[in-house]
Amino acid sequence: MDFKSLFRIQSNTLHPKQGNLLLSEPTMNDYFFGRSVILLIDHNEEEGSFGIIMNKSMKVRVSELVDLFQDFDAPVYLGGPVAKNQIFFMHTLGELIPESYKIMDGLYWGGDADSLNTLLSTGIANRNNVRFFLGYSGWDAGQLKQELERNSWLVSHTNSSTLLSTSPTAMWKSYVSRMGAKYQIWNQFPENPEDN
Repeated sequence: MDFKSLFRIQSNTLHPKQGNLLLSEPTMNDYFFGRSVILLIDHNEEEGSFGIIMNKSMKVRVSELVDLFQDFDAPVYLGGPVAKNQIFFMHTLGELIPESYKIMDGLYWGGDADSLNTLLSTGIANRNNVRFFLGYSGWDAGQLKQELERNSWLVSHTNSSTLLSTSPTAMWKSYVSRMGAKYQIWNQFPENPEDN
């Protein structure tokens, strides 16, 4: 059976842009991208795109990886296959962290690490408003467009409160469910078809 045609993306009129999500199609068998939900941090047809996988928590803690945050016990998420030895962070603290990049209303990327450390030590920054990622996901100019044409990704809207309040383990299924009845077969397809 041709699973690709069974799960063909139908009438997805959304075009990728900063702040959108990419939901991987259910047959994608890849360590990084299988059943992944990627938030696009930036998207530019001429220069490329980059984003972060939102739903793959790792067993390592940020305190184990970054000396500056050694007193902060928070999980690290697998961000993607690019710059796998670098830690990045996302937050809802806005201008409290200088040099932050606004992704969408209420959600920011990066900024001054020392300022973040100060906010962590005072409790203003915490596990509810800061997330750490190891690596990121990137596409060269035109690459994401080609992957969309091959039906590798379904583009979805989100907002910061919904994104951050959705359990990472349930995130892919939750966002697929929001795409309507025609995508419910995605949720019913087993992660490993050989187990069926």
